[in-house]
Amino acid sequence: MENKVALVTGSSRGIGKQIALKLAEKGYNIVVNYARSKTKAMETADEIESLGVKAAIVKANVGKTEKIKELFSTVNDTFGRLDVFVNNAASGVLRPAMELEENHWDWTMNINSKALLFCAQEAAKLMEKNNGGNIVSLSSLGSQRYLKNYTAVGVSKAAVEALTRYLAVELSEKGIVVNAVSGGAVNTEALTHFPNRDELLEEAKKKTPAGRMVEMTDLVNGVMFLISDEASMIRGQTIVIDGGISLLT
Repeated sequence: MENKVALVTGSSRGIGKQIALKLAEKGYNIVVNYARSKTKAMETADEIESLGVKAAIVKANVGKTEKIKELFSTVNDTFGRLDVFVNNAASGVLRPAMELEENHWDWTMNINSKALLFCAQEAAKLMEKNNGGNIVSLSSLGSQRYLKNYTAVGVSKAAVEALTRYLAVELSEKGIVVNAVSGGAVNTEALTHFPNRDELLEEAKKKTPAGRMVEMTDLVNGVMFLISDEASMIRGQTIVIDGGISLLT
């Protein structure tokens, strides 16, 4: 384990950071990817290294294919291998369908779904050197159901889930296991950008059959399960972790 390497995109904060820290606890060296805040990325890297493993920081907007190539080139130059790739970085314009413009669509699709395809291509090249690895993406309930102002993001997440199925089949011959985790509403910094944030949180608190909202730890645990040997026969699946709220609609 001490030599294994994990890359988590968008891991300077939020769920991505918590996934990176959990992987570090398990002995993985971590590649911290960020797009804007170098300070937060450095803070995350310090926390990771305090756990006794190595951390490398790479700035890259994964919505741009040239930056993806630079990101994975750095992973190879720094560690020479990759065992786990977590496709976590996400962005998107939150507007009704009739208010979306072409640049809104392109921005959202590039970061949320195009990135998975081209990151997976690069990840696979490194993973097959060591006879395989794991790819896990983060999705959301908006991929399958209507959420207000979520048109572009919902479609981009639906694409992530479809890509997960295709990649799972095509990368299996390389020993690479591909899956996704779809979460219910989680009270993270990202949710502050939702115009109807308070409404989403209130609904989640009141209606979730499990009796509480989904927390970041729940999604982190889902990712960790999917990269474990116990989950090796789960392929191309999107595991829903929402406390049962999606069963009500």
